[in-house]
Amino acid sequence: MDYNMMYALLALVIAGLAMAEFASRRYRDTVHASANDTALEVAMTVSLLLITQPVIIFSTSALGQWLAPGMRNAWAGLPWWAWAALLLVGDDMTQYWWHRISHSPLLWPLHRAHHSASYMSIRITYRNNFFYYLMMPGIWFAGTMVYLGCGWMYFAYVFVKQAVILSAHCAWAWDEPLYKVRALRPLMWVVERTISTPATHRAHHAITNADGIGHYKGNFGNLLFFWDVLFGTAHITRRYPAEVGLRDDQLFGAERWDKQMFYPLLQSKREYSALKFGGKIYSDE
Repeated sequence: MDYNMMYALLALVIAGLAMAEFASRRYRDTVHASANDTALEVAMTVSLLLITQPVIIFSTSALGQWLAPGMRNAWAGLPWWAWAALLLVGDDMTQYWWHRISHSPLLWPLHRAHHSASYMSIRITYRNNFFYYLMMPGIWFAGTMVYLGCGWMYFAYVFVKQAVILSAHCAWAWDEPLYKVRALRPLMWVVERTISTPATHRAHHAITNADGIGHYKGNFGNLLFFWDVLFGTAHITRRYPAEVGLRDDQLFGAERWDKQMFYPLLQSKREYSALKFGGKIYSDE
């Protein structure tokens, strides 16, 4: 597989959305990142794209060759729609559930870094704990599908999924002007129930649920928001929360980037921290 092509297409998507963030001035006006934020985001983006994902793809191939050598490319003749269905269920739906259970006390420390940003931007898309992605079932499933012969469909799927996820995190909310066009209301009703949008995903990143907009205990979908609709965790308002991030960071200061990225190998010394064994998680509810 030509990973260079996949990364080139992904770079084009990122460049286009970055231009939208700057042209709309949303980056200048809303993204106030510290050096600590930048270190975490750069380290995690590089590690996911250049280490974690390739290692998982290579590992599943090696395991397949060891355990089932006759199955390499055995499913290559499947039609594109079958591959699409397999990837949507095996990767995207399992990622929905992985994301959902990562908001439980046990796994929250592995996902907390994604919510510690006090801004929305494409730069936070891959901001997470290193082990969050290494343990993500969907990536391992995708590696298995590649071994079985998914081929070009995997490139197409990754491109579409990353475009949706990046645009959902974008500082420029592309859906906002579309909601104001009366003729587009029926279309947007379908869109916001099908894929993740800035409005639904910002609600998930909200610092509070008290305003009726925030919904950080739902809206877990990545590519398909439909999973939230199907499993009862959807919250659609077409509004955007005033603040995103974590209240405990506001009160006690941001956690260091290395603790966020490499917990539990590195642990915090901060009061009210999820990033240490036995730590207390602050809540204003």
